Amino acid sequence: MNHTELIRAATQTLIDHVDELTALDQAIGDGDHGLNMKRGAQAIQGKLDELAGQSLNDALRTMGMTCMSTIGGSSGPVFGTLMVTLAKELPPAPQPADLARGLAAGIAALTRLGKAEVGQKTLLDVLAPVQAVLADDGPAEAGGAGGGGGGFLVARVRECAYASADATASMDAIKGRASFLGERALGHVDPGSRSMALIIGAICDGLSETSSTGAA
Repeated sequence: MNHTELIRAATQTLIDHVDELTALDQAIGDGDHGLNMKRGAQAIQGKLDELAGQSLNDALRTMGMTCMSTIGGSSGPVFGTLMVTLAKELPPAPQPADLARGLAAGIAALTRLGKAEVGQKTLLDVLAPVQAVLADDGPAEAGGAGGGGGGFLVARVRECAYASADATASMDAIKGRASFLGERALGHVDPGSRSMALIIGAICDGLSETSSTGAA
C-alpha cells in the first residue's frame, strides 16, 4: 500500500468518526473538534491526486500546511506542526527507528508549540507511548524488542495508540478548555488523543493488510 492509500484510510476514519469526536469534545471542550478534523480530512482528500505525485516527505508537508489552513482551533497548528516536522525528519523510506526519531522531534515541536507535556491529557499522551514502542524495536541483542517481525510491531503500535488514548480519561486536564473543568474532565477521553489514535490505527490497519496480502 503506497502512502496515498494510507492517507486516504487515515482521513476517511476521521470523517467516519466525526460524531464520536464531536461528542467527546462536547463533554470537555468547545464541541467542534469532530467537525474541524472532518474539514481538514476532506481538504486533504481533495488533494489526493496531487499527493500521489509527491514523495512521502512532500506529501507530509502538503498535508501539514493544509491542516494549518483548514482545521479550526488549536488542532490545525498541532496536527500541521506534527506533519511538517515529520516531513523534515523522515528519510524517503522510513524504518521503525526513523519513525521513532521523527516522532521524538514531533513531540519536541508540539511541546514548544503548546507548552504541554506528556501526562496533561493531550495527544502527546498517544504520541509518546507509540514513539517508545517504535524506539524499542531494535535488534534483541541491542536491547530492543526485536524478533517479532514487522506485523508484530504494527499490531503493538496499534494497540498502544488506542490504549493510550483511552488512558487519557483518567488524567487531569492541564491544557485547553478542559482544564477549566477540573475534576469534571475526569472520565472523559481527550478528543485530540482519540483522533491521533484513529489516524495511527488506520495506518496500522493499512500496513497489516498490505503485509497479509504480500504474504499470501
